[in-house]
Amino acid sequence: MTVEIGIIGLGNIAEIHCTNLQQLDQPVSIAAGVDVDAEARQRFAEAYDAAVYEDAAAMFETVDAVFVTTPNRFHEQYVVAALEAGLDVLVEKPLAHTLESAERIAAAAEAADGFCMVGFHNRFADPVQTLVGYRDAGDVGDVSHIEANYIRRRGVPGRGSWFTRSDVAGGGSLIDIGAHAIDLALHVADHPAVVEVSGDTRAQFGVDEEYAYVQMWGEDHGASEFSVDDSASAFIRCADGTTISLEVAWATNRPDSQEYYVRGTEAGAKLDLADQSLTLFETANTGQMHHRTTDIETQQTDPKRKEQERFVSAVRDGTPPSENTVEQALRVQRVMDAIYRSSETGTAVSVGKTET
Repeated sequence: MTVEIGIIGLGNIAEIHCTNLQQLDQPVSIAAGVDVDAEARQRFAEAYDAAVYEDAAAMFETVDAVFVTTPNRFHEQYVVAALEAGLDVLVEKPLAHTLESAERIAAAAEAADGFCMVGFHNRFADPVQTLVGYRDAGDVGDVSHIEANYIRRRGVPGRGSWFTRSDVAGGGSLIDIGAHAIDLALHVADHPAVVEVSGDTRAQFGVDEEYAYVQMWGEDHGASEFSVDDSASAFIRCADGTTISLEVAWATNRPDSQEYYVRGTEAGAKLDLADQSLTLFETANTGQMHHRTTDIETQQTDPKRKEQERFVSAVRDGTPPSENTVEQALRVQRVMDAIYRSSETGTAVSVGKTET
């Protein structure tokens, strides 16, 4: 069975997905694309010899599954429509631009015959899967705390793009790269329920007319086109006692970092997504008391491609995947919403009874 894929939203992320789809070992076809922009549709049709549509409903009748790669505000519109059409969906993170929109997607997914998978591709990175394997084997013991960092020294998306508009993105650095950091921390901790969040979000660099244009992509239209946060700090408490400290920034005066430090009762770990490395930290009394630090050599396969392989296999088998679920993505959305509310009120925020 060749799985016919339709792509909704034909921008840069769609191109990355299509490049990986073309390299999968499974029988899959880039069958169609949807975009409101005529030039984007033309480019897509020429690049992939695919049918293109302005209206998604017309495409739904021609494909087995869809990728939704639109700006955040439009996730709900297309995900819900695709699920109601009986299709399987892979939607890019975050689940939506607001918690209320994410909850409506979750309700649609629960009622649908098809399934929805959310694009937190870092879970499929080889060192992440290796670390989770050690955790499941009991080598780490009970995870007590995780330090999660996703920091750019300078890397605000082009001011004036949809990334820097609160009405379209729903937020800035927190909802963009912070979503990845929160999801990965909760995933490594084995998805505990979150009970309380304390956090602060800031806009210090994107609002600066003298912002240094370093590692920014897209055209810069200036500070007046920036209405979101560019950094966030938070502390997350979970029902099982696990805690998570979060540092996220599009821009800040410190080195870049995608490091995660995991503290367990039997061992700790440093996971660095920037260089795809994993190090384990243990202490033993074999022979003589000593520290043991082990660098783990893992494969370096593309996590986005592995994510696609899992999605396509699930579509073909008709079995919803157990990972990257809407329920898990909704938990991330609730944490982000709580961080924004905590920042507004200056107090810790309970995530609420709906967080189970």
